[in-house]
Amino acid sequence: MTSHDRLMTESLAGARSIVLDADSTLCGIEGIDWLATLRPAAVADEIARLTREAMDGALALEDVYGARLEAVAPTRAEVESLAAAYLATIAPGAAEFVRAMQAASARVLIVSGGLRDALLPLARSIGIHDGDVHAVDISFDAAGRYADFDRASPLTRSRGKATCVRAAELARPVVAVGDGSTDVEIRSEGACDSFIAFTGFVRRAEVVAAADAECASFGELHELLRAPR
Repeated sequence: MTSHDRLMTESLAGARSIVLDADSTLCGIEGIDWLATLRPAAVADEIARLTREAMDGALALEDVYGARLEAVAPTRAEVESLAAAYLATIAPGAAEFVRAMQAASARVLIVSGGLRDALLPLARSIGIHDGDVHAVDISFDAAGRYADFDRASPLTRSRGKATCVRAAELARPVVAVGDGSTDVEIRSEGACDSFIAFTGFVRRAEVVAAADAECASFGELHELLRAPR
């Protein structure tokens, strides 16, 4: 191990707060893309393209967030189905990782541009408190049809995750973990001390290049954050 690697390992091992992405990190799907598969194929293909380009950093999140939701217009029942899909695709070892970090007195949060109603059951299943789930609220009409999303949420805009993490006033050091460009921004905006690229479901070269470390599973993540021997 080089001196740089040793310093990085010690920095990661001292994490007091861990910020996790949800889609393609804690679970194996992208929520909006999953919802789009309930629509005609042309809609699903376009939504997947927009998601991919936003996560790669080719498009600003604010340029696609509302457009995707309005194109899909998920019903309350469909969001409940998405919650079940999240539960069915939880990354192996995620719950054990959260328990281990909490046992070590680290605070674990979810910070996601996904829909909060769909993510809450996932968070509860792996032991993350509702108050530590930061995601986007949506509203429905009396018949359960899509009405709107919380347009004031920073999580619908570029650099919004960094804004959210700073507002949480987390104990330092803060380690962020995710797969997309919006997760990288937490690091580039100075809201965390280290960023780990999670590549268990998708590997984006640009995201890995911007990361302090890379892991492909929650077992590997646990090893990165384990106290040095």
